[in-house]
Amino acid sequence: MTTQRVTVLGAGGWGTALALCAHRTGCQVTLWARRPEAAQELQQQRENRAYLPGVALPASLKVTSDLAGSLQADLLLVVLPSLGVPEMLTLLPPDRPLVLCAKGLAPGGEPLSELAARTHSHLAVLSGPNLAGEIAQGLPAATVVASRDPHLAQAAQQALMSASLRIYTSSDVLGVELGGVLKNVIALAAGMVDGLQLGDNAKAALLTRGLAEMRRYLSANGAQEATLYGLSGLGDLIATASSPQSRNRAAGEALAQGRPLPGKVVEGLRTAALLDQWAQQTGQPMPIAHAVTQVAQGTWSPHEGLRWLMERGAKSELE
Repeated sequence: MTTQRVTVLGAGGWGTALALCAHRTGCQVTLWARRPEAAQELQQQRENRAYLPGVALPASLKVTSDLAGSLQADLLLVVLPSLGVPEMLTLLPPDRPLVLCAKGLAPGGEPLSELAARTHSHLAVLSGPNLAGEIAQGLPAATVVASRDPHLAQAAQQALMSASLRIYTSSDVLGVELGGVLKNVIALAAGMVDGLQLGDNAKAALLTRGLAEMRRYLSANGAQEATLYGLSGLGDLIATASSPQSRNRAAGEALAQGRPLPGKVVEGLRTAALLDQWAQQTGQPMPIAHAVTQVAQGTWSPHEGLRWLMERGAKSELE
């Protein structure tokens, strides 16, 4: 299955970076923007100044706000904030191959891949340690595309893999998707650790226990535990929790220091509340998600959240 025409639905930083990836492999690429004025600016300036300033868009990369015309492609990459994905799915042909690239849950807490699978028969997800600015610049990176259809996974791999971006395939759709979702919450907490200047020991402990929470959630929802320790889980957690470019880490730092949050979408804030709700319903312990939720909602101060985490009852590391 050879992919020649690729449409990227969503012209934010990550969507623009993926459009550039597909262009590097020789695909015919269309980048769709929801707002006509945004598409016109991108087309005229050949640069996404709002999200990826300084990165040129090749002249042959088409930018449009015409959704109907954009759907005439071999592969559709859905690169929208998670809240916008359910509506977009209702507008897409049910038989067109889709790659979901959002890192968040549906409004009710359902994985987007499970929501999409009810109406679309050819489905993949893409996730990994992929900071949009570095990908757009062509710095070396790797990611994972997962599908139950190996031909679709290979098509997406062929469309995006280049000398600067290695694409690995997987059949664990849920595991790959959830790794990218859950790490945002831990990255928020890591940003709080940085904002409070709690030190490297605290951050290492936070990331390790955060990984345990991620494992708990993946296992309870039927994902493969081994996927957690790959690019879409541990790899994405390392990048998102440590990089100054990470929106979620920056938001956590801002919360800890009492500063305004970044103006762009911070997926981890909504995900933390959904995970906290799930934990209360199932009885599964998700203490970091709970603390992040309480701080984000203003119920606790960052120091109160820290004290609650540190003073929890003693237990085995494997619990």
